[in-house]
Formats: sequence, structure tokens, C-alpha cells
Amino acid sequence: MSLPYDDRDGKIWMDGTLVEWRDAKVHILTHALHYASSVFEGERAYGGKIFESRRHSERLRKSAELIDFEIPYSVDEIEAAKRATLDANGLTDGYVRAIAWRGAGPDMGVASARNPVRMAVAAWEWGAYYGDAKMKGAKLDLSKWKRPSPETIPSAAKAAGLYMICSMSKHAAEVKGCSDALMMDYRGYVAEATGANVFFVKEGEVHTPLPDCFLNGITRQTVLGMLRERGVTVHERHIEPAELEGFEQCWLTGTAAEVTPVGRIGEFSFEVGQLTRDIALGYEELVRR
Repeated sequence: MSLPYDDRDGKIWMDGTLVEWRDAKVHILTHALHYASSVFEGERAYGGKIFESRRHSERLRKSAELIDFEIPYSVDEIEAAKRATLDANGLTDGYVRAIAWRGAGPDMGVASARNPVRMAVAAWEWGAYYGDAKMKGAKLDLSKWKRPSPETIPSAAKAAGLYMICSMSKHAAEVKGCSDALMMDYRGYVAEATGANVFFVKEGEVHTPLPDCFLNGITRQTVLGMLRERGVTVHERHIEPAELEGFEQCWLTGTAAEVTPVGRIGEFSFEVGQLTRDIALGYEELVRR
């Protein structure tokens, strides 16, 4: 059994200082705990180097702007904080979580403009997000929850509150013996899994949902570049759920998921085909260059 995340040895960077892991705490009246005023990044280090580290740091600051606060650290300072955290924990391969939030202060209601913005970085060893699915293909449920319209949420932000329905969907999927759930968007088109983007293959061409109401993942963008370098035709478009029956292969992409094959979504089955294997292997090679 893995150790609880609040009871481990190591260091966590908080507000400019490395502190003991167990001492990295916030007050119960922290605004983010009550109103989800928090943004974060999930990143992986390979051989001591965080893949696309700067893009993650830039997105962290942009996500904060989208939910109406400014992180009091520059991209360079965030980069230094992540490096210091990895070094302090003696990690070369690991998962890095940078998070920024509105803390406790004079405001304790919906408005929180006077509260300080805080930031932390933690890092730990973390293996395959979907366990042995990288070999056999993940099994996905179909979520009853939909990704909201961008008129109702800042869908380009990696913000904590936007993951509530993702947690609910993943919990429901796990009860059914699935690894994850596929979510539709507010119009009924195929959107994404709870924490990963999705790709499909049909007759040698790739189809992937247009990210116009959900996060355009950094891993997603990396894989799109890999496909185009290989001369594979890619269609970024709206995908109807009924089309799932006609796709031959499927995979998920994300920093945690990396490139994970999908073997089943609801009643629809997919092969772990050659293109899926090639992209998964190519991604593993790319992140370790």
C-alpha cells in the first residue's frame, strides 16, 4: 500500500522555501479549499529533466490569469522552484505537481481579491497512471457528466474546480471495473477522458476531438506533432458518439497517462494496433532525449 500523501519523507517548496514534507500545510479557511480558487500543473521528469517544463510553467501562470489572479512568481522563478524540489528529493524520474491558490486572508466569501496568492511544488515517484493498461489497453466507462460550455467556465485553464465532475466520473468508472471514463461535451460530442485527451484511428488516419471546450493538453500537442512528422493524416474535429463503433484503435494522452492504449470504451472494442504502439514508443523515446 502506498503511503498517504500527507505523511511522507522529503521536501516541498512553499512560497519560496523548501519545507519538510509533513509541515507543508495551509489553514482550514484557505479560500481555495472553499471556492476552488486554485490552478495546477502535472509534469513528469525523465532522467532529471522535466519534459516541456517551461510550457507547463507558462500555462500555470496563464491558468491563474484566466481565473482572475496573478501568481507572484515569474516563469523563471517557477522553473527554479521545480528544479530545487527535484534536487531536494533526490529525484531524476518522477512526477512534479506545481500548484497556486488563493490563501487565507481578510476575505472569506466568494470575493477574495485581498487574500494572498500562494504557491507550492511537490515531487514524488509515480509509475504508470493506468497500471498494466499500457500493454493490454485501458477499459473506459462512458460518463454521465459532460464537459461544460466555455461560456460557463474558463475551459482553457487547468483549474482545480473544473475537475470535480472528472473525479465523480472516474469513481463511477472504477466501481464498474474500468480505469477511467470518456466524457462528452455540452453538445454531445466526444470530448476527453477525466484527465487525458483521446485519439482514434480509422483506416490509417487519426481523428481527435477539437479542444474548443476542454484543455488542449501539452502531451496532446506533442503527439499531434509526432503524427504529422510521420506523415499521418490527422483530423481535429467534432466526433459523434455513434462513430466509436467504426474506429479501430484508440489511445489516451496526458502527462500522467503519457500515451496509453485503450482496449474498450463502453460496448466498443479497439485493438492495440501498430500505430498506437509506434506513437507510445516514440513518445517514450522523445521524453528521454
